[in-house]
Amino acid sequence: MKTLRTPDARFENLPGYPFRPNYVDIDGMRMHFVDEGPRDGDVVLLLHGEPSWSYLYRSMIPPLKRAGLRVVAPDLIGFGKSDKPARKSDYSYAAHVSWMKQFIEALELRGITLFCQDWGSLIGLRVAAENEQRFARIAVGNGGLPTGDQDMPRAFKVWRAFARFSPWFPIGRIIQSGTITELSDDIIAAYDAPFPSSKYKAGARAFPMLVPTTPRDPASDSNRAAWKKFSEWQKPFLTTFSNRDPITRGGEVPWQKSVPGAKSRAHVKIKNAGHFLQEDKGPELAEVLLKFMRES
Repeated sequence: MKTLRTPDARFENLPGYPFRPNYVDIDGMRMHFVDEGPRDGDVVLLLHGEPSWSYLYRSMIPPLKRAGLRVVAPDLIGFGKSDKPARKSDYSYAAHVSWMKQFIEALELRGITLFCQDWGSLIGLRVAAENEQRFARIAVGNGGLPTGDQDMPRAFKVWRAFARFSPWFPIGRIIQSGTITELSDDIIAAYDAPFPSSKYKAGARAFPMLVPTTPRDPASDSNRAAWKKFSEWQKPFLTTFSNRDPITRGGEVPWQKSVPGAKSRAHVKIKNAGHFLQEDKGPELAEVLLKFMRES
């Protein structure tokens, strides 16, 4: 499998991202992660989605670290500073789940508080369901675990068609389209940094096509099994969806109804935030996570 590695110079002097890089070998590929705070602190695992990278969490990492937590924010394979398989066919849902499982095992993470969004949810929730012993609690915002048994919203179908067919795939502008905040040019450039050219974008192009949208999707049975696990999940479970995301609007309801650990919990609606709620309301979201951890 041919892989690409974004030159380090692309990541120099990014605004608001002073974090020391860390790397671990996963299936012969270099996977990057931010690892801030005391190594013996309670672990918060922050999983980004499509087509972002750990830069999305730059305003959440410092307050979580100041609270004494160990904050781990990896770049998924194909994104950020992590290596990037060159062909779309190199990516699968199962591969991403396996890579994340290997990452957690390599770092020997336990007692994890997971926060996940977008594809970070599709991957992170599967990993948590299949490795419950490593997780203490879960918070999900603007994400889900589709099985292909549900109809997908029109906004997702439009996005999937764009990712598949558009010759123009401007990562930074895509992030801007999913936020309420008007991003500065240097922040848009930071989201573009991992992708010097179109050949680096195979992973980002592939993700929308990997979402299960039919009952016979290769990931459907595994996701149904994960839902069954969550129907018995007693550990604390919080939803933190935003109010202005056309793709995941209403997606918090099944979790609140189905997960025992979500019952009678003070779920949070993040106001005036779009799909990338970490970009729009990062510090507020960090406080929500801290309160969730204190109270559970």
